[in-house]
Amino acid sequence: MFDEVERDVRSIQLPRWGRVLPAEGVVPWLVYDPDRVAVRPVRRYLADFVAQDGRPASVRSYAYALLRWWRWLQAVDVEWDKATPAEARDLALWLQHATKLRNSARTASRATAGTVNPITRKRYLDDRYAARTVRHSNAVVRAFYEFWLEVGEGPLINPVQLDRRGRRPNAHHNPLEPFRPEGRIRYNPRLPKQRPRKIPDQRWRELFGALGSNRDRALLAMAVSNGVRAEEVLGVRGVDVDWGEQRVRVIRKGTRAEQWLPVSSEALVWLRLHLADLGTPLGPDEPVWQTLRRRDRGDGLRRYPLNYDALRKVLTRANAKLGTNWSMHDLRHTAALRMVADENLSERDVQTILGHAHLSTTAEIQQLVRGGVQATPGPHLDLTIASATAHYSTR
Repeated sequence: MFDEVERDVRSIQLPRWGRVLPAEGVVPWLVYDPDRVAVRPVRRYLADFVAQDGRPASVRSYAYALLRWWRWLQAVDVEWDKATPAEARDLALWLQHATKLRNSARTASRATAGTVNPITRKRYLDDRYAARTVRHSNAVVRAFYEFWLEVGEGPLINPVQLDRRGRRPNAHHNPLEPFRPEGRIRYNPRLPKQRPRKIPDQRWRELFGALGSNRDRALLAMAVSNGVRAEEVLGVRGVDVDWGEQRVRVIRKGTRAEQWLPVSSEALVWLRLHLADLGTPLGPDEPVWQTLRRRDRGDGLRRYPLNYDALRKVLTRANAKLGTNWSMHDLRHTAALRMVADENLSERDVQTILGHAHLSTTAEIQQLVRGGVQATPGPHLDLTIASATAHYSTR
């Protein structure tokens, strides 16, 4: 049985085997072996994942998780279709104690890694694997083996098992619904409970003043006014801005549904200034957020859409000036806390604006505000409630 396998997981070193690279075709990202040949089992699974409407960012994330699994199998000398729960167990143990593989050594961040910033009270990232990373790894590997078990060409068992201890099988099952696996993944670590992080008004003014362009000011002002996610705000096009009603249309992360959100008048003023800086009229299907410099990448000298890495650089430069470590998600937390403190907004309104899948998530934030978290609606949350609440619902 697999329980008889014993390894000294602390002594195992993952090889730098293979790479995740962009691919041509319907699957945007693939795992390649050292000979630059796509790993066939992973390619077939990712093709099925894309067919189920998997987004390119998710495909990339899944590919990296499967690359780690493949490297682990190389380290323990086990074929992918011969893996047992012992390999999944030992990988979970290894992730709890190992240091991340880095392409290059830390430089400026070496002194702050793992420490707490004295201004923001936030901990800097270190080189350890977070609990969410372990859970994501387990979920991806389990889904990968579920696919091959359904196909019938792979292993006989799924190495990532569910923990059903203390549960009666199929308890409270609805006879009109199909049977589903019950229980949590056995080796999933518990997630620490995190409180929303609000940027104080003075710190927000400092952050806003450290930004170097009207584009950056418009983008952050929009994010702090309605709590839009980074991926959602970066997808805004010219046709998605409703100047008269002070709204912006975004594609919601996860559901991919279109939704109109209110925007502060201040954010729209900065957006006007940013569009004037571009020098040329913005087309209806062109992205609102573009690079400030024109570059020639083989198709002429022009601006390119702002991507997530470039947005992170915007905050990195501002943080370097201020000695802070604010992130885009802190803006979302700030907007959430300000909205739940506003008496003109109900919990359902806040849930819809923030795009929470469950009202309980919004209710938890409401309880924190009632419990003493300071979150007064500031001047940067000018939502014009009377005209905007009619447009909160998804269209």
